[in-house]
Amino acid sequence: MIKMKKILAAALAVVMCMAIVGCDKKDDTAAPADSAADSVVSSVEQTPATEDNADKADEKTTKTTLVMATNASFPPYEYYENEKIVGIDAEIAELIAEKLGLTLEIKDMEFGSIIGAVQTGTVDIGMAGMTVTEERLVTVDFSDSYATAVQAIIVKEGSDIQTADDLQGKKIGVQESTTGDIYATGDFGDENLKRFSKGNDAVAALASGIVDAVIIDNEPAKNYVAANDGLKVLDTSYAEEEYAIAVNKDNTDLKEKINAALAELKADGTIDKIVAKYIPEK
Repeated sequence: MIKMKKILAAALAVVMCMAIVGCDKKDDTAAPADSAADSVVSSVEQTPATEDNADKADEKTTKTTLVMATNASFPPYEYYENEKIVGIDAEIAELIAEKLGLTLEIKDMEFGSIIGAVQTGTVDIGMAGMTVTEERLVTVDFSDSYATAVQAIIVKEGSDIQTADDLQGKKIGVQESTTGDIYATGDFGDENLKRFSKGNDAVAALASGIVDAVIIDNEPAKNYVAANDGLKVLDTSYAEEEYAIAVNKDNTDLKEKINAALAELKADGTIDKIVAKYIPEK
């Protein structure tokens, strides 16, 4: 009986050992399997992230458009012809983009929003018959000049306003945020100005007697007068200035490329031809 108990105990011990050995084997093989699985999952998860980053990097280095902000109510520099924005600035910008290997995209917006759009990087450049001023240089840089312009005064025929000095105490219409606005504010006081988002709105206000005169760039002034009977441009100019292209202060590379393109377009007479196309000599 005792012997039988010993045999049973021995057998039980063998079974337990086999169970333990079996458990040990299972644990030994599970660990490497889990580790390998983790490795595969890790690899799968990381690969797309790496590819995404590469795609983003490619997007930055493969820019295909030059985005220009303008205010397309400023003929002959920028205006609509059917559904397309045309004019001196539009044509010059098109050629600059071409020299940079890019496609031009034009965004029409309020003139007063252009500098902010360039500053924040919403657009690449601002080109809208824009003059370099100390105020604008605080937030953006400018290219070399590409055109010279004159600030003119529009009045009604028969008006007693003959020169800029006669504007004292008169109600003056200006396009908001333009140099006409800036200069007139300093010369005649904010209380004597009425601001409009578009130049043609200021001219319409003059025609209807809301304002006594309008200060605006000479070439657009001539276009507005031609389209509105009973108005004239004074023979004496209000101010002279030069147009340039607004560029983000951090984008010196773009500014240098634009200046190089402008230099070529000036040297071969292309800019003169574009200006003559829209402003023929009389």
